[in-house]
Amino acid sequence: MPEKRGRGSPELVPNPFIKKRNLEWSIELTGLAHDAEDSSSSLSSLSPSPPAQADEPKTSAVEAGEAKVDDHLAYFCGILAKATLAPFPNGMPQLPVTNYRELYDAHFGKREGAHFVIHQHDHPIAGTHYDLRLQINETSSASWAIMYGLPGDPNSQRLNRNATETRVHCLWNHLVETASTSTGSLLIWDTGTYTVLQRRSKYAPAEDPDSQPSAPGASPQLTEQEKLNQAFKARKIRLELNGSRLPRNYVLSLRLTKSEDAAGRAKIGRKPKTRRRRGGAKTKAPEPMTSSDSDSDRNTGKAGVGGEEDIVHAPAEVDQEGVSAMEREIRELEDEEVRKTNAYTGATNTIGSVHQRKWYLSLDREACGFVKRRKQGKVIWECVEEHEDVGDARLRFPFHVKGAEVERSVVTGRQGAEVLKDEGVVDFVARKGWRPVLN
Repeated sequence: MPEKRGRGSPELVPNPFIKKRNLEWSIELTGLAHDAEDSSSSLSSLSPSPPAQADEPKTSAVEAGEAKVDDHLAYFCGILAKATLAPFPNGMPQLPVTNYRELYDAHFGKREGAHFVIHQHDHPIAGTHYDLRLQINETSSASWAIMYGLPGDPNSQRLNRNATETRVHCLWNHLVETASTSTGSLLIWDTGTYTVLQRRSKYAPAEDPDSQPSAPGASPQLTEQEKLNQAFKARKIRLELNGSRLPRNYVLSLRLTKSEDAAGRAKIGRKPKTRRRRGGAKTKAPEPMTSSDSDSDRNTGKAGVGGEEDIVHAPAEVDQEGVSAMEREIRELEDEEVRKTNAYTGATNTIGSVHQRKWYLSLDREACGFVKRRKQGKVIWECVEEHEDVGDARLRFPFHVKGAEVERSVVTGRQGAEVLKDEGVVDFVARKGWRPVLN
């Protein structure tokens, strides 16, 4: 509505050619801001709203220790539930996220817990390998990196596998499926519970004649964690893995020779080797890459147990990564503690694990139901226990682990490439030349 304005209005410059009565009127343009808001709201209702920024950190940041979450179980199970393929791929077993959550929750924080996981890790430098992690206490797990996966062919020419001992992980790492440019893809190949079996000499009788039956009120039996601790110290471990993918009654053996034990322990406290080139300064020999190397390992200076590098303090100002000198120093002190204890932050090495000791892993053929027979002048192993479970999609003997381009997650059904895509990794370069063991 037009309003009268006083004659002495300072907003207009007097003009002798304009009548004074016309200066008493002004036109007010009302509703422009309101109309703009209405138009923008109507347009926003027609067009799709931009996606909201997720408050949760990326799984790779949580796995590398660069981000914190209060509830790892809820966080990772939520990620796994969103990433589960529907329909689930045919012809392979599935462990639903709800069942996996119940399984993990039944073992986490308990002295009787005996949880295991096998991660397929497609690393850009170390190549495709499989990490076997076994719960050793309420919150931690020991880990071995197995290059070609678990053996499944009793007549294979390469029945033994090299299993390299890596750092002790937090138990919540069993829930992780993640990917990044520098660490590649990580997916859950199989998971479940383990049972430590007693090792017996082949010369010992089937039953000890001097043994007495346990009386009521006797001392309680050892937990699987305590059995694993004893077998670990004896350098000979027999395990039965009760998972969702592996065959039923799957038993394997881990053994550590005295020479490998001595060589692994000798690395503790040893300074890294140096090489001198002609005409150049000394350079440190590169550390061998293992399955536990991650973004935080390389970016924050983590090394093997033998790497006793001097701590290099950051400059006073903030560096290119936006990390202050104090934060950089805290990270380096944490890395020193990780090297000293061979356990990542939050994990406890209660089993005496030694970084990068090399074990030998093999299939226990007799315990898996195979017998040795001679045919056409050759000794072969034949299965005498057939499992005819209708509708069971788990593996059967013989089986072969075929790598990142074939294997899928038992929880989400994804392949390594799909994990990379879901995590937004587009520039990952895998290591070439990896071949599965098929003979």
